[in-house]
Amino acid sequence: SAGGYVEDTCIMNGDHGACGFGIFVGAMAFVACIVFLILDAVFAQFSSAEHRKYTVLSDIVFSAIWSFFYFVAFCYMTNKLSNTPQVFIDLKLIQPWQVSNVRASIAFSFFSIGTFAALAYFAVQKYRQGVQGAFDTTDQIESQVGGGGSGGPHLGTDYPGFGSDTAGQGGGYQKSSGYGGGETGDLSSGGGQYQQPAY
Repeated sequence: SAGGYVEDTCIMNGDHGACGFGIFVGAMAFVACIVFLILDAVFAQFSSAEHRKYTVLSDIVFSAIWSFFYFVAFCYMTNKLSNTPQVFIDLKLIQPWQVSNVRASIAFSFFSIGTFAALAYFAVQKYRQGVQGAFDTTDQIESQVGGGGSGGPHLGTDYPGFGSDTAGQGGGYQKSSGYGGGETGDLSSGGGQYQQPAY
């Protein structure tokens, strides 16, 4: 931020709006990226589907708006720097490295246009997946799998021996003695042993 000023005068033709707008867009983008990184890290822990949906929507809106803001900043700062006369640079004793700082900011703005546009695109894809079930919480998924007396199909009913009556003998699947253990319980009163599938 300070690299764009010389004695409280903006290097870009003395236009404080150009320096101020560039600083605002860059600073807000940095803060927002930190916030969205944190939200992305805890996204799977959200218990509410509405919270997940609004988090993704806010990511879409912010990324799209900031892609546009960076486009405006790029055009604005490029125009002001290119119209800065050499007399102004000599009068303010602006050093070449200070001009390079401004050019680096302009280049950063240019690349950020595509970066935030890509973030908006991926957020839209995530939202589309969420519409198809990605916003469901663990409890909601389990309730859908369980059926809950809704009369719908149950998971595994197409496969004999999985939560269903085997060979019409009325026996139920008995839990094994351990997770991934060697021996398993009988599937039915007929004495059939459940064999773990080999992957």
